[in-house]
Amino acid sequence: MKDLDGFYDALPRQDQFSNLAKPSAFAPLPVDWVICCSDIVGSTKLIADGKYKLVNMIGASVIAAMQNALQGAAFPYVFGGDGTSFAVPPDHAATARITLARLRHWVAKEFDIALRVAAIPLAEIRNQGLDVSVARHAVSPHADYAMFGGGGLAWAEAQMKQGKVMIPDCAECEPPDLSGLSCRWNTIPARNGLILSLVMLPSATATPAQFTQLATRVLDLAASLARNGHPVPIAGPGLEMIPQGLGLEARLTHVSSAIWLSRIRLTLSALGAGWLFRRKQRLGQFDPSHYLAVMSANADFRKFDDGLKMTLDCSPEVRDQITALLRTAQAAGRVRFGLHAQEEARLTCIVPSASRDDHVHFVDGAAGGYTRAASNMDKIPD
Repeated sequence: MKDLDGFYDALPRQDQFSNLAKPSAFAPLPVDWVICCSDIVGSTKLIADGKYKLVNMIGASVIAAMQNALQGAAFPYVFGGDGTSFAVPPDHAATARITLARLRHWVAKEFDIALRVAAIPLAEIRNQGLDVSVARHAVSPHADYAMFGGGGLAWAEAQMKQGKVMIPDCAECEPPDLSGLSCRWNTIPARNGLILSLVMLPSATATPAQFTQLATRVLDLAASLARNGHPVPIAGPGLEMIPQGLGLEARLTHVSSAIWLSRIRLTLSALGAGWLFRRKQRLGQFDPSHYLAVMSANADFRKFDDGLKMTLDCSPEVRDQITALLRTAQAAGRVRFGLHAQEEARLTCIVPSASRDDHVHFVDGAAGGYTRAASNMDKIPD
């Protein structure tokens, strides 16, 4: 996969997630880059209404739209459950703005949901005394995810929510290309007791060393869980004969065809794929068992995004230990955090080609996940 201008491609792929707790693992973005953000208006209400899958799909649609607009070129992004943030060099800023404007129009048209989208030059963020720095975490030999630090991304998202850096409507609103976006897998039941969504941010007075120390202690607790709390089994999640997410996928991705035609096409594709997966039947270069193992390895269940975010298959005991640790740190003025426990995790996937191993899978809690955890920040957990 080619890079946009060489900077991102030159970053080392770091395979030890715990090393990313250190600010020294990150490199500042070039000053002429542009930071882009998206966020679903009223996502907490949508989740309360049971529309978890829709929220995750719209959140991840930003990544699919940009990957297709940039013809597969690598760029740094982070999925946050109900939104996505990313960065692009200046030569691709116009593409990002028009893609986000088209996506906002498409989501409003198809779902009557308002999607905030914004773009802000990095130079403006640095004028605030903040920065955006990036690292790459190699979750497997085939896939890596961007990690962000510096505080600038959170500031840009706050500006967006205040309506200060919004992207204007486009003159022509051709729908974006969302091919590759899917949500066909069953939810994944917790094996250790619960799925814990965690959002942990440094307080305004915390030093980088203090946050690093605290994040390391949280990761050490998670390391006591099987596979560090990875919620996606090595054998992969289950798959229904006719996945429940097909209708939603059809609505998001039909673009150039009638929705009924897209639904038929996706149903036939799902029937064929389901037959192969259930029988572990190879077809040409496609090996279902290999695909599922790669899916588990490639899943994005923890990230640094101006803080630490994780979706853990967690025991009640470890949940209580993490909660006690963070309560103490919060009382000392070093951290802000939110937790949300649920019974299952959910995958939202971007698969440009099932015959390659670079497909990516975003993990969130199946009952609100990161959005609920973020809404619980500054509340005292029970």
